[in-house]
Amino acid sequence: MSMKNTGFKTYFFIIFIISLIAIPFYDAYGAVGKIADLSGSVSIRDKNNVPYKTAKKGDVFDRGYWIKTGGNGWASLLLSDGSKITLANNTELEITEYLIGKKEKNGVFTVTQGKLRASVTRLAGERVDYKVKSATAVAGIKGTEFMMMTQGQANVFFGNEGSVGISGNTGDAKKLGADTMVQNTRGYVPVDPVEIKPETPLYTAKNNFKEITAAQPPKDWELSNNLPHIIARWNINYGHYLADAGKYDEALHVFQIALDLTDRPDIRSDARLERGAVYSSFLGNPEAALSEYLLVLEEYPQVVQREVALYNVGRTLYELGFKNQAKQRLLQYKKEYPSGRYMSNVETYLNTLGVR
Repeated sequence: MSMKNTGFKTYFFIIFIISLIAIPFYDAYGAVGKIADLSGSVSIRDKNNVPYKTAKKGDVFDRGYWIKTGGNGWASLLLSDGSKITLANNTELEITEYLIGKKEKNGVFTVTQGKLRASVTRLAGERVDYKVKSATAVAGIKGTEFMMMTQGQANVFFGNEGSVGISGNTGDAKKLGADTMVQNTRGYVPVDPVEIKPETPLYTAKNNFKEITAAQPPKDWELSNNLPHIIARWNINYGHYLADAGKYDEALHVFQIALDLTDRPDIRSDARLERGAVYSSFLGNPEAALSEYLLVLEEYPQVVQREVALYNVGRTLYELGFKNQAKQRLLQYKKEYPSGRYMSNVETYLNTLGVR
């Protein structure tokens, strides 16, 4: 064999070895990971816009795969680098990107809805750039554990270990640390982190979240199903606190998160009334306040908050100078709530309008 041929073969052998090093490392069980455990209704598909199939323990998944849990579903996903993602019920996750190199790893996991816990491993000297994202928020992860809930356009994050950068669609990030919560909606810049203190509703909510994303599924899913309503109700109180502290824009954001988290009429009505109060009392925007009050009347005619909304509609119309419309609404209040809490004020307005 000539020296020329030997050198030629040696060259291609070196190129082959370099190519193997450049190819991302993948575990023997699959390109990205496997379903380590599951319970209840869990489905999987290998790409978007195709039907789901029933998932089994040990099923492997790659980039482009989707995993979905039903109303009683729970799944524990083990990635090839040892990281774990636990899906609670009614959750849908896409493995959007995944690339493992010798000293760095990158991944994007897209949540369309639901609740999950992510525990991302990081070795010494390793560069980690994982992202868990929804349509309206992104969690940038370097190696940590956190929990995420996506409900409609709203996102709520709880920190367990390390830190995570949470951003909306503008790129401005807030730091999620251990025992803190960060939230946003509609792609807005997230609200400042809130410390989770023992014996508070937020502390209870975080513990409930831990239970539904633990190493074993819960016995029932009531805690999971109630979690958005619990946090939405907490947001009503927190937004009121922010408004009293002069943080009006942040208060409006928090009330909007409450609206986007829950479908319960009582909580949504309270959020609308609180937004109206901020616009009216602090921001000098009675038109925006009127819109919030009218939405309560139109969307939730049976809630107890209707009385407050109806009175505020009449009062705001009067202040805006729409005297005829104000008179109609105030007379409506007098008819529907003859012994109402605002009856004295209503009579005063009506007298001013020449109604005896």
